[in-house]
Amino acid sequence: MEPFIVSARKYRPETFEDVVGQGAITQTLENAIKSNHLAQALLFTGPRGVGKTTCARILAKKINHESGEYDPDEDFAFNIFELDAASNNGVDQIRSIVDQVRIPPQVGKYKIYIIDEVHMLSNAAFNAFLKTLEEPPAHAIFILATTEKHKIIPTILSRCQIFDFKRITVSAMREHLKRISIKEGITAEEDALQIIAQKADGALRDSLSIFDRVVSFSGKELTVKAVTENLNVLDRETYFKVTDLLLENNIPQLLVDYDVIMTKGFDGQHFVSGLASHFRDLMVCKDERTIELLEVGDQTKNKYLEQARNVDLNFLRKAIEIANQADFNYRASRNQRLLVELTLMQLASITSDEAKKKMM
Repeated sequence: MEPFIVSARKYRPETFEDVVGQGAITQTLENAIKSNHLAQALLFTGPRGVGKTTCARILAKKINHESGEYDPDEDFAFNIFELDAASNNGVDQIRSIVDQVRIPPQVGKYKIYIIDEVHMLSNAAFNAFLKTLEEPPAHAIFILATTEKHKIIPTILSRCQIFDFKRITVSAMREHLKRISIKEGITAEEDALQIIAQKADGALRDSLSIFDRVVSFSGKELTVKAVTENLNVLDRETYFKVTDLLLENNIPQLLVDYDVIMTKGFDGQHFVSGLASHFRDLMVCKDERTIELLEVGDQTKNKYLEQARNVDLNFLRKAIEIANQADFNYRASRNQRLLVELTLMQLASITSDEAKKKMM
């Protein structure tokens, strides 16, 4: 039996072309290498799981490949030094790097030093690093990576060329998961991948971890039902049904359905915030210019467009305000269930109150 390799490692990008969602940065780095305009101190900053360390490793290999005629199979492993500042944040580790930097590489043109989570270095370590970072030897390149740029002292920041990595979009993440599903021989529903991508909240590594977990649960058939059950999230059908009941002013059925949701173990605040997001998505569908802001699959988009035709814009504005207020008050409430039930009653009363005003 072969050992299992998690998708985040198995499908870790080997080239800049494989990196998802960071096209501007990878193109800039490629052009800088080709035109010999690469700075000797680079800082990669951004949220977790978006490709900072991966890009640093790809860049480290590519720099030496582009700098001369070498064996294409050479990975220049002896030229790349990687330090995890989270567990090696003292001044001694930095002094060791400073001592190594002076020695030129035996193979290739550059020695590359990757310091991950650089914001974890102590002040003494930062100060010991300053002079080397300001005047590095011609053969040395430093690539620093961090999730918290604001914790790095300004004197270090001023010596680096800074690259801000952005959160991966839901659509880009979904397409990447779709490609992996095909490679793994997994039949995946687009909406199921959409839920995984949204749950990952902009971090590609998180999406791959969730994907592995759900595949372990469901096998080769990845369905919306399997994803919602495993991740304990409410599916969109629940919100479509609740919205229809609100428009019908059907308070008794709303209370019954909410009881079922509670029985399944879902948090009331999660339900209320999801309902507010659903109203937002319906509002987005009310104008052709904003429909592209709806990050869902085509099948789900048609459902949104259909329900949006039956919902008044005034209702959505009031509904979002009521739902957001309930979300804000939830933690402070002593009777959280009653708060959500009152919120549902208020939401169901919007259209009936408007109807009464028109009759008057």
